[in-house]
Amino acid sequence: MSISPENVILVVAALLFLSIIAGKTGYRFGMPTLIFFLVVGILAGSEGFGKIEFNNPKVAQFIGIITLNFILFTGGISTDWNEIKPVFWQGLSLSTLGVFLTAIFTGIFFYFLVSSFSFLEALLLGSIVSSTDAAAVFSVLRSKKLGLKNNLKPMLEFESGSNDPMAYFLTITCIALITSTKSGFLETIPFFFMQLIIGIGFGYLWGRCAKHIMNFIRLDYEGLYFVLVIAIMFMSFSFANLIGGNGFLAVYITGLTMGNLNFMHRNSILKSFDGFAWLMQIVLFLTLGLLVFPHELLSLIGVGLAVSVFMIILARPLAVFISLIFFKLKKMTYRDRFFVSWVGLKGAVPIVFAIYPMIENLDKSQTIFNIVFFISSISLMIQGTSIPLVAKLLKIDQPIDDVVGIFDRFIDDEKSMMKEVKISKHSFAVDKPLHELNLPKSVIIALISRHKKFIIPDGASVLQENDRITILSETKECLKEALSIFE
Repeated sequence: MSISPENVILVVAALLFLSIIAGKTGYRFGMPTLIFFLVVGILAGSEGFGKIEFNNPKVAQFIGIITLNFILFTGGISTDWNEIKPVFWQGLSLSTLGVFLTAIFTGIFFYFLVSSFSFLEALLLGSIVSSTDAAAVFSVLRSKKLGLKNNLKPMLEFESGSNDPMAYFLTITCIALITSTKSGFLETIPFFFMQLIIGIGFGYLWGRCAKHIMNFIRLDYEGLYFVLVIAIMFMSFSFANLIGGNGFLAVYITGLTMGNLNFMHRNSILKSFDGFAWLMQIVLFLTLGLLVFPHELLSLIGVGLAVSVFMIILARPLAVFISLIFFKLKKMTYRDRFFVSWVGLKGAVPIVFAIYPMIENLDKSQTIFNIVFFISSISLMIQGTSIPLVAKLLKIDQPIDDVVGIFDRFIDDEKSMMKEVKISKHSFAVDKPLHELNLPKSVIIALISRHKKFIIPDGASVLQENDRITILSETKECLKEALSIFE
């Protein structure tokens, strides 16, 4: 086939189509869809049926950064802070101390397993695979409609969305120590705290500013608001990096902050990002699948399998139990902790981080990339597939209806309370747009009746005297609070 724009588009469309079909088929058998995206990428590569030549780590890294922005931002904007708040410190301990301990344990094991690697090279591999992957965790927990007790689901999602800075810091530090004899570990500690503090601080402030930007700018087309949020997302990543913070953490915090504020067209934007995040996951895993050469994996099966089993059975559980030792068992039982250790999913993020040594031309960079690819694949197949079963065996699963989030209820229109209210001339809401009323998040103004005409409102809709509005609410308390606003 000749290379032309039409043929390139055809190949891309075919790969996307095959990925979705393969993922759907695999889901019926309980397999995570992400592993099939990787498989399609491998089969389309130079050693597969597609014979697509792709061996450009810099392009793969660029695609990885773009797609991870969407995945992390979507995870943040669709997360309810009220669910995270009770488990915030547990999640923070896992995303910092837990990642550090996982890297150390894995690095030491790999050093004694493979004699040809120096200790720093072994620690580099441990650092790359130390964090849980946001794309994998969000995908498996949400696509399987898995309900978990004791706020485990928001804690796992918060950990996966916020633990990349520690893994990134450890990876960059190991590369710097390998390539330079002058750098010391203690010299990199201020760099880590600067990345963490600036990433969180800028992400939060930018998320607050983004709300006002969304509500202040009046765009002629609703679809442009989605484009505006994409610009806000990329600016969060870029500016945070520019001033010395961690861009990935800033993007997640910006999304988390925005998702818990009221802004124009919030629900439609959430739906759009959910679909776009899936597209980005497919693109990312296809790209990483194209980058790998299967014949190189065959010689590393033994090593890759040994490291994978060690991480699943020892490294991750030890790191989790030590990280959570500060918290009472009443808040997190041994069953909860064991389940958290099992959801140490690896995926795209470790593979993207494994590209960094390749760009720096380290001696064993290709071997590290192949081992990391193998570890991520094994993790998705074993841990990703068995998460619902493990939750059931540990008796921490529960019906999804009991834990369904506000966002999901908005989509399904399953409000339990409905009330029609007439706006009097003395009402606080007269001549005010809906987004300025600070309604509870679980409340929707579904319909406005005005002069015998019906209006489907959005955040910019301005209420007038004698309007009749239909209010949907999940609870009597939220309905009562909303009614007090319209009095």
